[in-house]
Amino acid sequence: MRVWAALRAAGAGPAGFRERFEFGGRDVASWFPRHMAKGLRQMRLALRRADCLVEVHDARIPLSGRNPALQEALGIRPHVLVLNKTDLADPRRQPAVLEQLRQQGCSHVVFTDCQRDVNVKKSSEHNILVIGVPNVGKSSLINSLRRLHLKKGKATAVGGEPGITKAVLSRIQVCEKPLMYLVDTPGVLSPRLGDVETGMKLALCGAIRDHLVGEDVMADYLLYTLNKQQQFRYVQRYGLGQPCDRIEPLLKHVALSQGRTQKVKVLTGTGNVNMMMLNYPAAAYEFLRDFRAGRLGRVTLD
Repeated sequence: MRVWAALRAAGAGPAGFRERFEFGGRDVASWFPRHMAKGLRQMRLALRRADCLVEVHDARIPLSGRNPALQEALGIRPHVLVLNKTDLADPRRQPAVLEQLRQQGCSHVVFTDCQRDVNVKKSSEHNILVIGVPNVGKSSLINSLRRLHLKKGKATAVGGEPGITKAVLSRIQVCEKPLMYLVDTPGVLSPRLGDVETGMKLALCGAIRDHLVGEDVMADYLLYTLNKQQQFRYVQRYGLGQPCDRIEPLLKHVALSQGRTQKVKVLTGTGNVNMMMLNYPAAAYEFLRDFRAGRLGRVTLD
């Protein structure tokens, strides 16, 4: 049995894991980029011309961060909620997630993986506006539908960080019979996220730029979450002897195992000396990147 599976099965890990995470009075208002207000105005205008709405969200945070500013429009038009990146989410959570979404009025939910075109055929018809928070895979969904139905390549740029789509674009054809068009839109967060933990989950999934939140606190919250869910795959990946609750020793192992070092000039009594030291910010970024790529296991944050 794999190491992390054995640890989970045994309920292993040192006693004293944190039961709650201290956010230190952070203000999520500063995490809302100003350009998103313009994107929200553009999207509301485009909503008037749409026959149907496809809301794309990250399957790892199916309940957190969906933009309430769009709920009025979602209530008056046919609406499909696409939970993308399902290959990175914990499949054991899907039944509970679907039940909670049904209680919130979402009766049409599709789980997709647009990198491999999984379940994408279930998600479109007519003149459709694609909406959602940043970096959940809206552009990837459009490109995936074009590959499946038109056998054509990318029509819209994609990337691993928020802000690739800057404005509401013209219609993009994704199918011949029936004739269907999708309109890509910029990812828009709610100006009021509600609480810091929701913002932290969005940041971990790439919907908020890392530097606005801080890679160090994001890495610490990720470690807290992995331990809380008994997701111990990081133990073997970084060469730890057992799960740990403090971020500093974990980042030390990440830096050592991944070669994250930096040259530092030290002034001594005999002159300047160059020393190699561990690069903790780079190690924190590596930890976040491993999570986003699924190398720490399939994790649902909600």
